[in-house]
Amino acid sequence: MKSVLDSALLNHFDEVGVVAHGLPGAAYISDDFFQLEQKQLFATGWVLAGFAHQLAQRGDVSPLQVAGLPLLLLRDQQLQIRAFHNVCRHRNLKLVDNPGNCGKLIRCPYHSWSYDLDGALKVAPYFGGGQKELPENFRYEDNGLEPVNCEVWHDWIFVNLSSQPIPFEDFLAPLKRQLGSTDVTDYRPATMLDLGEVPCNWKLLMENFIEPYHVQFVHKKTTEQPLEDHYTVVDEHCVGSAVELSEEQVANAKVGTLGVTSHYLTLFPSFIMGTYQPDQMGVYLHVPVGADRTRQYRVIYTHKDSNYSDAQIQALADLWRSVHQEDHEMCIRMQQGRHSPLAADGGLLSPHWEKSVRKFQELIADAVRPALI
Repeated sequence: MKSVLDSALLNHFDEVGVVAHGLPGAAYISDDFFQLEQKQLFATGWVLAGFAHQLAQRGDVSPLQVAGLPLLLLRDQQLQIRAFHNVCRHRNLKLVDNPGNCGKLIRCPYHSWSYDLDGALKVAPYFGGGQKELPENFRYEDNGLEPVNCEVWHDWIFVNLSSQPIPFEDFLAPLKRQLGSTDVTDYRPATMLDLGEVPCNWKLLMENFIEPYHVQFVHKKTTEQPLEDHYTVVDEHCVGSAVELSEEQVANAKVGTLGVTSHYLTLFPSFIMGTYQPDQMGVYLHVPVGADRTRQYRVIYTHKDSNYSDAQIQALADLWRSVHQEDHEMCIRMQQGRHSPLAADGGLLSPHWEKSVRKFQELIADAVRPALI
């Protein structure tokens, strides 16, 4: 393992020059590197875990995995969304296996230990012998579900496994700066795309989103956004790109293509938001499954004052599915290319169009380096 997780892995990444090298291929194909990211990135930062509109009712519960750990999201008695470790405190069985509504209690199917919607243990039948008998010094209040830091911003549920997370508002601050006057609470979920399991590393999907260099080549049939009108965004841990189009360009865009002013913004490590003027927004949920696999979802939002028909929403979904299929083909082939010895030096990054990719990769390197020393 040491040969894979050696600090020399990032030597090329440190070279100074106008044209910089990127992360080496091993950072995308190594299972060891993937496990390191789980511990150093996803177990320490704020991670998008789900969408509030999918937990609409009291008792709605959904399992998920963050940093390789089983967690659950729950709409509690006060209609607040909370996160817990998804294991019974008795024998550590995974409590919730599928999304649904648990009613008033989450019940372990193994020995019927039961927890209320605040995570408190309410029933531990026969644990001390008799039906309601408890062992000496055993207290219900000491054995509830273990909570996880959880914050909700509009429709987006974030969790943080760290014992000392950075303040959530500090995490959001650079993205809010980039959004300017855009009020995300004005947007309502219209539909969700389940894009399935993409056979590539999660970082390739992130990097593809934040660089505009590929747009006019990969999306020439689905977008009307010339490369020269784009610019990159680097604002602390918020990186991405944007394109500003004139009214004439928007008016001349082909029907059924994306030809509007757009902002493609991320928050490290894996939150992605796209805004599309005048009245659309998209947010992605990325679930890293392995070094070479990522589960991807996208929720399409429309402005509360817009009036889209079902047919128009379906057309939007079809357009975005086509755009993602174009991106997926490139990301899958990049994943395959990372197995080449030529990928050991990280390839080359455009000093103009891929500044955001460079910053994203610097954040990766900074996060994993303490464990490589």
